[in-house]
Amino acid sequence: MNEKEKTTAEPDHSYHPVLSNKAVRLFVLLGGFFIANALIAEVIGVKIFALEDTLGLKPFNFNLFGREGSLSFTAGVLLWPVVFIMTDVINEYFGLKGVRFLSFMAVGLISFAFLMVFAAIQLQPAAWWVGINADKGVPDMQLAYSTVLGQSNWIIVGSLVAFLIGQLTDVLIFQRIKRFTGGKFVWLRATGSTLISQFIDSFVVLYIAFVIGPQKWSMDLFLAVGTVNYLYKFAVAIALTPVIYLAHYLIDRYLGKELAQEMKLKATGQ
Repeated sequence: MNEKEKTTAEPDHSYHPVLSNKAVRLFVLLGGFFIANALIAEVIGVKIFALEDTLGLKPFNFNLFGREGSLSFTAGVLLWPVVFIMTDVINEYFGLKGVRFLSFMAVGLISFAFLMVFAAIQLQPAAWWVGINADKGVPDMQLAYSTVLGQSNWIIVGSLVAFLIGQLTDVLIFQRIKRFTGGKFVWLRATGSTLISQFIDSFVVLYIAFVIGPQKWSMDLFLAVGTVNYLYKFAVAIALTPVIYLAHYLIDRYLGKELAQEMKLKATGQ
């Protein structure tokens, strides 16, 4: 009696039950961009730049709380508004749990990055490398490396605490506005939650890093610098509002109308 030939189907290497899911791929893409922006903002934030000089404008000598000065910001402000907008986009499709998961992951990875930077600074430099850029005005590369990358522990702690509080505040306000408006007025929940969370973020980081920290800033200096930083973030958040609508359009088109609507409802717990 002849046995029937058994045939086995060729495996479909183009299909994966997880990676072929559009919602999963979207979460990975948004989450990766979100965390990358947060990490980069922390690293480049050690540089302070003059806004007027950068834009080719005359110095704007503000006078706030008895303090005068020009518009100087940490380079991290270039990316933090983007981070908060990314928070709102993720919040729209993945809700509180999605944002909270990525926020804690970002804090963990940023902490790990600074730990590795600290370890790298402790490595003994090669003698030939220390003076390799002496002709470019950098006589001690080890000193430059540790000065630029070795941020103050108070600044690191203040930034991470402010980031986490700001993120959790943003997602809660976003969801409440969304429920109150019945899912309408995207600009209101996105921009409104960002403006409030960035207000908290702007002052918490300065308070921990420079008021509680060893520099012991006076309250008038703290309020003046915090206000200027927040006004900058306020203006950028308003300017980037159209980006929210563009992101929604592109994501809805990628997911398809039915899946996009289903994800938005689940994000609000409906």
